[in-house]
Amino acid sequence: MRKKVLFICTHNSARSQIAEGLLNYLYGDKYEAFSAGTQPTQVHPYAIKVMQEIGIDISHHYSKSIQEFVNKEFDYVVTVCDSANETCPIFSNSKIRIHKSFENPVNFTGSEAEILNNFRKVRDEIKEWIVEFFGRFS
Repeated sequence: MRKKVLFICTHNSARSQIAEGLLNYLYGDKYEAFSAGTQPTQVHPYAIKVMQEIGIDISHHYSKSIQEFVNKEFDYVVTVCDSANETCPIFSNSKIRIHKSFENPVNFTGSEAEILNNFRKVRDEIKEWIVEFFGRFS
């Protein structure tokens, strides 16, 4: 049986969406990943683009509220930003709560190329952490 993982950030627009896509792609045989936000908005187009670059399609993803998941059981609840870590409700049905903060790529400024490079950097940092943390259990 696959373990369930919920990734949470504030807007569920980039970091948590990237993490969900990566975990499902890399370790979908062992884990079932979901993502949500404390104040959901919409999936950022650059998050979709940088994931497509590595062969992962998250274009069908949409931003979801953590309220959709409060009463569901998870093996891991992972906050990927400091704000969500501070405002996230207690998931009493989760076994392990983890906080691993990543820089918010939505806040990057500059040319389109510079912003995309920063999105790639955050994507690669999230991937490295997922491989390091979840890969050891696979």
